[in-house]
Amino acid sequence: MQRTLISPLTLVAALVSVGNGAFAHDDAMLDKLAGPNGGQMRMAGAYHFELVVARDSKQARDHPVSVYLTDHDGKKVAAAGASGTATILAEKAKISVPLVPAGDNRLTGVGKYASDPQMKVVVSITFADRRTEQARFTPLTHAIADGHNAHKP
Repeated sequence: MQRTLISPLTLVAALVSVGNGAFAHDDAMLDKLAGPNGGQMRMAGAYHFELVVARDSKQARDHPVSVYLTDHDGKKVAAAGASGTATILAEKAKISVPLVPAGDNRLTGVGKYASDPQMKVVVSITFADRRTEQARFTPLTHAIADGHNAHKP
């Protein structure tokens, strides 16, 4: 029986590549990246969710809420058969926005909210296979920090 030894250099290279993958997709790292649709991105299990909300409405009124689904490589994940909810906490109000597929990799809905800089949003998506993933966002804190501007009412 012959033994094969792994060289220390090969072992270090393998560990470094695994380590980079583990740290590349945390929320802090995603906050440094521009979402392809101008929103804030978050990890959600095997997926990335990108949340896009109205950014400059001082009064609560009907605004769109969109969530884009991708895998960790940035490839679109079909929204067909999925459903979800965006729970928005803004200006001392809590609203729940049902999300439905809107083609390709997007779910969308409409809710009455103001663009509160302290807004927090919890997005829960149930996929066609009944698996549910959830992510938490601070979309306007993120927008102020990086200057993004999307979904103007």
